[in-house]
Amino acid sequence: MSAVIDPGSTIGVVQLTVHDLANEVAFYRDRIGLRVIAEGGARAALGAGRRTLLELHEDSAAARSHGTAGLYHFALLLPSRRDLANTLARLVTTGTTLTGVADHGVSEALYLDDAEGNGIELYRDRPRAQWPRVEGALRMTTDPLDLGELLAGADTDAKSVAPIAEGTVVGHVHLHVSHLEAARAFYCDTLGFELMQRFGHSALFVSAGGYHHHLGLNTWVGVGAPGPPPGALGLRHFSVRLPSRSGVLQVLERLEGAGIPIERESDRFSALDPTGHRIVLEAASG
Repeated sequence: MSAVIDPGSTIGVVQLTVHDLANEVAFYRDRIGLRVIAEGGARAALGAGRRTLLELHEDSAAARSHGTAGLYHFALLLPSRRDLANTLARLVTTGTTLTGVADHGVSEALYLDDAEGNGIELYRDRPRAQWPRVEGALRMTTDPLDLGELLAGADTDAKSVAPIAEGTVVGHVHLHVSHLEAARAFYCDTLGFELMQRFGHSALFVSAGGYHHHLGLNTWVGVGAPGPPPGALGLRHFSVRLPSRSGVLQVLERLEGAGIPIERESDRFSALDPTGHRIVLEAASG
């Protein structure tokens, strides 16, 4: 039987290396509406309510690498369409530029870059019963999204700069990878995510528990593109949060069986995917 990750697994915290911490904190606080949960030294934690979603680590010597794999975007999932509309209103109010919008059938999404060029998706899901399928298989789409119609569902202007909705989570992470098949083998055969959809020969989407995707993987930078060098700006790591420690141990056993080195820090474990992205495994409970 194929390895299967616990169906309750989700994406946890995303960590980024940034050049100017104060500027990035201001961007995520003032434009996205994240709450500053902790800040000190060269680090800041931001989130929704009391939940940390994003950690920023300053390295003034770090530089943006070009022509390498790395983060395509991380995605914040809002609880409702109204919350997405309110977030759009906030972006309009603060004069924040969008890089794209789309109706994916499973979701409605807004795309933008932060102050240092890290990709962000803000989206809301449709109910699973409404997700498009062809012969039983999930088929995400990329259709136009009517921003005016979405914005009409926002609260009054007085509320448009309220903090991002509590209940917002990191819905997924989308990565540029070096080789698609090697990435599929790592995330599906070893970690145990399910392949949900392929996009030609250049991208695929995997998930736990039948979600449309917790991870997007693509070779759009170029097949064989190297991973980002040490000390580069961008993704430091992201975490996969499993419901129990036993679920973490099952994944660790598969990593060890595949000969993949594991690092341990307290009750968290991490490993590198074939491109060099670091994935932290942690348990929500004992």
